[in-house]
Amino acid sequence: MGREMSNAATNQNQQSSLSHTVEQLVAVNPYNPDILPDLENYVNEQVSSQTYSLNANLCLVRLYQFEPERMSTQIVARILIKALMAMPAPDFSLCLFLIPERVQMEEQFKTLIVLSHYLETARFRQFWDEAAKSRHILEVVPGFEQAIQAYAVHVLSLTYQKVPRSILAEAINIEGPSLDKFLDHQIANSGWAIEKNQERGQLIILPPNEFNHPELKKSTADGIQLEHVARIFPILG
Repeated sequence: MGREMSNAATNQNQQSSLSHTVEQLVAVNPYNPDILPDLENYVNEQVSSQTYSLNANLCLVRLYQFEPERMSTQIVARILIKALMAMPAPDFSLCLFLIPERVQMEEQFKTLIVLSHYLETARFRQFWDEAAKSRHILEVVPGFEQAIQAYAVHVLSLTYQKVPRSILAEAINIEGPSLDKFLDHQIANSGWAIEKNQERGQLIILPPNEFNHPELKKSTADGIQLEHVARIFPILG
């Protein structure tokens, strides 16, 4: 037991050290091709440790532009998958912009672009159908499914005050007892609640925010203090 804890601590320290070293290399000289192997190793480290560094990954993709013969499409695919997992951040588009069109035309990248489009347009059923056919591409990155489920919940929370169970199930690709367990967790930890409606079935009540409850959004005028306005009048005069 003690040895396992010691090994885990050692691995964590090594991961932290690698992260720190790579970030330093990127900060000091991001266009140095000599750091390319370190950046590639760091992508694999991000995959295994379920961490993420957009800056390091963008730096690597830029270096591939200057050293196209050294490009690893396997590494590029992992970068794009990690970028998808970061949605709603625009990381996927930022990375894709730096990847040559001839590379984007490869089958695995065309698949990732389609998946990105489905996520951006909240077409979650189509996304999960396509993802199921592309497991060989996606399953190399742990945590992918959970990250997309979190994004789907984020999108629903911006749209619904009360979301039908069927829509939630479709968005996160979970049904039956697994969905019940997911709901129990969200009720206990995220402030969700359940309402039973005879006409519409089970409704999940999502926590209020400024998007699904616009009345919670403060206007810009409400945020301007009187003394700030008073200072403007002499300037205008």
